[in-house]
Amino acid sequence: MHSRTPSKITWETVIGIEVHAQLNTQSKIFSPSSTLFGQAPNTQASMVDLAMPGTLPVLNQEVVRKAIQFGLSIQAKLNSPSFFERKNYFYPDLPKGYQISQLDIPIVGPGTLEINLPDGTQKIINITRAHLEEDAGKSIHGLVPSKTGIDLNRAGTPLLEIVSEPELRSAEEAVAYLKALHELVMAIDICDGNMQEGSFRADINISVRPLGQEKLGTRTEIKNVNSFKFAEQAIHYEVERQIDLLESGQKIIQETRLFDAESGQTKSMRSKEDAHDYRYFPDPDLPPLFLDPELINQLKQNLPELPHQKKSRYAKNYGFSSDNIILLTQSKKMSFGFEFLIQKNHAPKLILNWLKNLDLEKNPEFDLKNLSQLLEKIESGKISNTAGKQILAELLQDKKGKNNIDQIILELRLEQVSNISELENWVQKIIQENPTQVAEFKSGKEKLLGYLVGQVLKLSGGKANPGQVKEIFLKIISEL
Repeated sequence: MHSRTPSKITWETVIGIEVHAQLNTQSKIFSPSSTLFGQAPNTQASMVDLAMPGTLPVLNQEVVRKAIQFGLSIQAKLNSPSFFERKNYFYPDLPKGYQISQLDIPIVGPGTLEINLPDGTQKIINITRAHLEEDAGKSIHGLVPSKTGIDLNRAGTPLLEIVSEPELRSAEEAVAYLKALHELVMAIDICDGNMQEGSFRADINISVRPLGQEKLGTRTEIKNVNSFKFAEQAIHYEVERQIDLLESGQKIIQETRLFDAESGQTKSMRSKEDAHDYRYFPDPDLPPLFLDPELINQLKQNLPELPHQKKSRYAKNYGFSSDNIILLTQSKKMSFGFEFLIQKNHAPKLILNWLKNLDLEKNPEFDLKNLSQLLEKIESGKISNTAGKQILAELLQDKKGKNNIDQIILELRLEQVSNISELENWVQKIIQENPTQVAEFKSGKEKLLGYLVGQVLKLSGGKANPGQVKEIFLKIISEL
């Protein structure tokens, strides 16, 4: 956006978000077709998905269970019964000419989600509802010149659409909300969270209004945003665009827009429909959905530890900073890795440092048993931290396919030297070579001990046991 003259009006941004979380069931919401991603086009669409005459939808029970789990995790009201409606619109990738969704009474009613803001504070965001619906197919452009292909594999894939109240006031708050929701749906294992594959995508509704005004401004919707980075960029651009229009005397058009990542701009897609445009009516083939109280109670009792509970536990039990807690809880792999290694009785801070070195997201196949064995050797003093990094590099490369830590230590001669006589010789040599630093240490500059120990480690090629070296230094210098 171009730079503009500072405005006399203080504008307030108002954001509400609709997230489509693809439920990780093996089959679709109303048919037995597979939901496996990346298969050949149109190989996973049954007669029900294609809306052939005489076919009837049958609700997938696992979809209902996962919706209940989400409702319980945000302390929401669960509606029983809830109802399915037909949402009528006509796109090439929607075989029925309508989408089965929920309008008036969704399965999940009002709930709340706590988000962590960049300044370290928390904010409660109200979630209006979460309803079940089926996904449409996919239009493929550019495969054949001047033609559009239709892949109906995705048609009928179960979605939980999660709708927030318009309570987010900045791009940063919106991204914090998306990250918190993304973390939650993966923690309770209802969605794989894969944004690149479209498993977790957001429609972001944005408007601006003069600060203090209660009436909402005209909103635009940015459709199908599948990246936290793109969400932030799109909101910043759209807010600036709307303010520019209003300050130049123009009106905001209610419309659906797309974010172009290459240009960093939002672009008009179509006019935005309201509910009445879809001509909703009850689906005659699906009865009201009643929830079993025993099932709800069972799912409530088996609900896993929620992200906010885990963060609180990490802060209380281990004293980790908020940045490190976020690092450990931002993905299932990191969280699982930490929990696995804690159960092996390794020191929490040591685990944290080594998980930072490893990055399980980039190395998902890495065997955590190897890391546990590595930490055990560091804690016992058999190898140094420096040697541990060399070993980790070898394990990640898996040279010769051996993955054997003892063999790597032997071949690379990485075992830490703890022989007192050998250590004393190294210490004496460093004392002789650094008389000035030794004298300054004796006069009270205690930080120089770290420098002197470091020189011994350098001399030994990282093999000297630093704890023992420190003790020997203190003993010898005290006798000088």
